[in-house]
Amino acid sequence: MNFTVSYLPEIAFIFMLIFGRLGTMIMIMPALGETSVPTRMRLVMALAITLVFYPVVVSFYPAGLSDNIYRVLAMLGAEIVIGAFIGLATRLITSVLQIAGTIIANQSGLAFAMAFDPSQGVQGALFGNFLSVVGITLIFVTDMHFLAIAAMHDSFELFPPGNWVPIGDAAELIMNTVAGVFSIGMRMAAPFIVFGLIFYFGLGLLNRLMPQMQIFFIAMPANIIIGLLMLMILLSTLMTWYLGHVEDAFGQFLVR
Repeated sequence: MNFTVSYLPEIAFIFMLIFGRLGTMIMIMPALGETSVPTRMRLVMALAITLVFYPVVVSFYPAGLSDNIYRVLAMLGAEIVIGAFIGLATRLITSVLQIAGTIIANQSGLAFAMAFDPSQGVQGALFGNFLSVVGITLIFVTDMHFLAIAAMHDSFELFPPGNWVPIGDAAELIMNTVAGVFSIGMRMAAPFIVFGLIFYFGLGLLNRLMPQMQIFFIAMPANIIIGLLMLMILLSTLMTWYLGHVEDAFGQFLVR
């Protein structure tokens, strides 16, 4: 009995190309690619998803890749660029919570209270860190991470292997996403902005009426307490609205 292994290089090259796209997405995407998740776990997750996706998406790759190593390297570069583009486009939506949290902290008098943000891997405002952790938790609780996996699969139809990302469309999408992130963050923090304007306007009037009293020093605890109460009341509404935008961010890479 004769065994042939001539097809093994072809399988290895296609597996490497699939892993280049999916691994790049997982390293950048929200929820699946958080810095708080150990790198080895993300690597194992990328390998496992690649193994599952291989029989599904292998038909998208041309035959005879093992005959031209330069073609494989060019396709690998394109796959990494596509993965980085999709991962970055979905990752930007998580910046909404940091923007909204920083604005809320400024209006509540806690702008200088900083702590390590496990989702971003940097120092951030307490409100922003709290909202980021809640947002990531809700993505998994509501099974929205399956949308991320579906977007990985549908990316092979939207961006067939061997083709580069359309530069003009990609730049337009990123610019619109960045603009939308700031808009959404400002709208999430809008109640706190209104509260801050009214509160500090009232403190200014009291300071003019009673200049001998340290109004701002006395009113600071009340500012913090009211800010925490407002966050407690509005948290469910804000996070529900945020999850809708996360769904839209993943949905733009799904084949309707």
